[in-house]
Amino acid sequence: MKIATYNINGINGRLEILLRWLKEAQPDVVCLQELKSENSKFPKTAIEEAGYQAIWHGQKSWNGVAILSKTEIQELRNDLPGEDEEFTHSRYLEAFTNGLVIGCIYLPNGNPYPGPKFDYKLRWFERLAEHAKDLVDRDLPVLLIGDYNVMPTELDTYKPEKYINNALFRPETREAYKALIDQGWTDAIRKLYPNERIYTFWDYLRDAYGRNAGLRLDHFLLNPKVAPKLVAAKVDKHVRGWKGASDHAPVWIELADGEIIQPKRKNKDHKNQESEDTGDKVASSDPKGLTELMKDLPESPIPAKVKPMKATLVDEPFDEPGWIYEIKWDGYRAVAIVNNGEASLISRNDLVFDQFGPINDLLDEWDLNVVLDGEIVALNDHGTADFGALQNWRNNKTAHLAFYVFDILWYNGKDLTELPLRIRREILDAVLPKEHDLIKTSPTFEVGGIEFFEAAKRMGLEGIIAKRADSVYTADARSREWLKIKAKRRQEVVIAGFTRNEGTGKYFSALAIGVHDQAGVLRYIGKVGTGFNAASQKELMEQFEPLITTESPFDIEPDVDEPSRFRPRRLGAKATWLKPELVCEVEFAEITSDGKVRQASFKGMRTDKNPKDVVLEIEADTEVMVKETELQADLEDLGQPVLKTPGSKPVKPERAHKTPGVLLTSNADTEEQKVDGHLIKFTHLNKLYWPEDKITKREMFNYYHQVAPFMVPYLKDRPMSLNRFPGGIHGESFYQKNVKDKAPDWAKTMPHTNDKGEEKDYLLGNDEATLLWMATLGCIEMNPWFSRAQSPDNPDYCVIDLDPDKQHFDQVIEAALEVKKVLDAIGIPGYPKTSGSTGMHIYIPLGAQYSYEQSQLFANIIVKLVHQQIPKFTTLERMIANRKGKMYLDFLQNRPGATIAGVYSLRPKPGATVSMPVSWDEVKPGLTMRDFTIHNAVGRLRETGDLFAGVLGKGIDLMQTLKQAQNLFS
Repeated sequence: MKIATYNINGINGRLEILLRWLKEAQPDVVCLQELKSENSKFPKTAIEEAGYQAIWHGQKSWNGVAILSKTEIQELRNDLPGEDEEFTHSRYLEAFTNGLVIGCIYLPNGNPYPGPKFDYKLRWFERLAEHAKDLVDRDLPVLLIGDYNVMPTELDTYKPEKYINNALFRPETREAYKALIDQGWTDAIRKLYPNERIYTFWDYLRDAYGRNAGLRLDHFLLNPKVAPKLVAAKVDKHVRGWKGASDHAPVWIELADGEIIQPKRKNKDHKNQESEDTGDKVASSDPKGLTELMKDLPESPIPAKVKPMKATLVDEPFDEPGWIYEIKWDGYRAVAIVNNGEASLISRNDLVFDQFGPINDLLDEWDLNVVLDGEIVALNDHGTADFGALQNWRNNKTAHLAFYVFDILWYNGKDLTELPLRIRREILDAVLPKEHDLIKTSPTFEVGGIEFFEAAKRMGLEGIIAKRADSVYTADARSREWLKIKAKRRQEVVIAGFTRNEGTGKYFSALAIGVHDQAGVLRYIGKVGTGFNAASQKELMEQFEPLITTESPFDIEPDVDEPSRFRPRRLGAKATWLKPELVCEVEFAEITSDGKVRQASFKGMRTDKNPKDVVLEIEADTEVMVKETELQADLEDLGQPVLKTPGSKPVKPERAHKTPGVLLTSNADTEEQKVDGHLIKFTHLNKLYWPEDKITKREMFNYYHQVAPFMVPYLKDRPMSLNRFPGGIHGESFYQKNVKDKAPDWAKTMPHTNDKGEEKDYLLGNDEATLLWMATLGCIEMNPWFSRAQSPDNPDYCVIDLDPDKQHFDQVIEAALEVKKVLDAIGIPGYPKTSGSTGMHIYIPLGAQYSYEQSQLFANIIVKLVHQQIPKFTTLERMIANRKGKMYLDFLQNRPGATIAGVYSLRPKPGATVSMPVSWDEVKPGLTMRDFTIHNAVGRLRETGDLFAGVLGKGIDLMQTLKQAQNLFS
């Protein structure tokens, strides 16, 4: 069941937008706020024609709320208990529908703070809390839904510091919301996305939507009766981008019922709607709009055979614009060819599926000429696909059979395969009959891929499919434009024999399985001994007996009784070999270093697969696949094909930064994750690294995972000085530079002989895996060299380090602005960042063209000029004792091997501050270190992008600049 809330902000002025969204999203229940409509002017007729009943409580100017439902609504109350004589524009409407008690809420904004409106907001919250006490423990499922005008946490705003005194974010308001939660209510969005920034509102001003400068104001609170049924949630953000739309976007949650993953059936025009039990036959006329979509396509005969397009397996989900997502169904891939009253259902191995009689019969009745691509599945009582039930469907027809269609390849004499997927889906939606549950459209989801993948895992699905929205259909090809990400590790394998252990009474103990290599040779990959019962073993033996042979079909006869570290003793297993003609599917935990499956479980036979086609499916690198696909699309847009030489990959251009989601999501104290293809073990995840701020080691890892795309370019090829804090910020710390015999084999290092003649290996910060491995050592902060391994004596930048003693940070700001005056006077750029501790760093790009000595000379000239302007509180004295409490203008950092906290680095300081780039416009009194922390840095990056990119750009002409600076100095 899909339940939504939407602050429409004027229902009559935005009625067209509301109806468009209702048709698209098909929620079962909707709460609306800010109707701005008197009761008599509520658009009841239009809502009913859209298929919804409604109750409402309107108001002309300020507000008004409504509840829409596809089923009968019984109003329970239209206000909260209690009264208030001031500012009575808040609204509460409560109803019973779909077996749920729905409380629809509009809670006032409360600005300005302080003031009477804010006081009224708190009083109204008290009324809500009193009523919520009576509802929370009800036996009925209760939901309190709507616009609370509250941002409960810093994750609910793109810029917490901006709203610190706003009524939406005041501590009193947040405490009032927390008091509700503490009664036993579940915040649905935060439950599903505990560590992600989710926004539901974007102001009309300053292109807030375009910058994703959003807030989360719309909330779902669920009582304990309904909270366990929560399976998914989403903000339909794209609606906010529609012309003339409200400043809020619709938000919805999904509750489990009998068909939790089924797409909601779209309502037909009420004048033409047929009853459910008379709609098996469909009309043959072209649905409206198809002529325009297909007008330029040439005539084409219906294909006699179709080899389906295949998806490439990749290792992890991703978020990228231009991709849509589908459920990866656990069934049989099938192409339906329907022409002139005759229909056939074909497997991808050219076998005829005639065992699924109800689907075949329905296709025969269709008065359509069409070719469809989809998946046949058997659905269990929870609405999820059950592969075992599909296999046994002929013998036991208790599961619900369905053919989920996800593509249309040919229609009424037109080949559609060259059309973009998005257009093909529009045609499919228009063409496919809606009157029967046996054949239905597989839903698409335009959401974040990482979010969708996590939802798929929670729902026990096999995985997801990511498809480029503009991809064409390439038959019989494994495409980079369709990518599959598995939530469970599955593999099709050839059954090449079975074993029986000594003394067993079973038909067999395990299956000996294999896959073909690139040369077509069958290779042994281990055994599968679970997933059978006595009945299934008997059925399998009937298939095995005609195939028994005396010769092993493997290239090398395996030892099927071989002990392993998981089973150290032999079991007396004897092999019976089979001709390699049967294929099954197995689920497994991992593939060991010697190429064997571990903890494999039998999932069913695959009669739709050719044994010769069964190869080991290796996960490709997601980032590489996505970038190559986008490069191909970019070049095709320019009319240029991608040229490759054998074994080469296309040159990949730099893409815009993307910010991945959370890496470590469980509550376990230890977790393993694959990063850049390398398995990394993360331990002591619940340890508090910033005790005062209750920030754990897990949060540190997740932060570096999220900022890695921005940070790694400034670490790549640079030797790292490891500043380790294994016990957190208050524990013992130490520096480590030499990683000889300590770094992982995959990590890149630079041999280095120090001044004492000692041979060392310095770690190079080349990728995210290295960044996170350093973090596992307790490296809270990251300290790269100024130069790279390729040019160790030539720094990429010169740094001016403003190191205060007892100065207020506003004086650091003043010194930074004096540095800028000097740089402006000699016509060179400078890039400021906070140190994350007490000072600031200003970087000047050199492009690795000069020596450290030259860089230090240049920095010395600059700081002398600055000191001349502000001598009262600055000094050039290196010795702390000689500084007399003044700010040190440090130019000596520009020397070989010196390091400072890198850009975007966390700091081992209270507050978990970050060394953050800032624009010069931000360098002004009032800026503080605590403006940039582990909590808001990622959100800031999403808004600003990388302000430091110029640091790695073309360097200045230092010789010319020195001349100008010396003239200025003299």
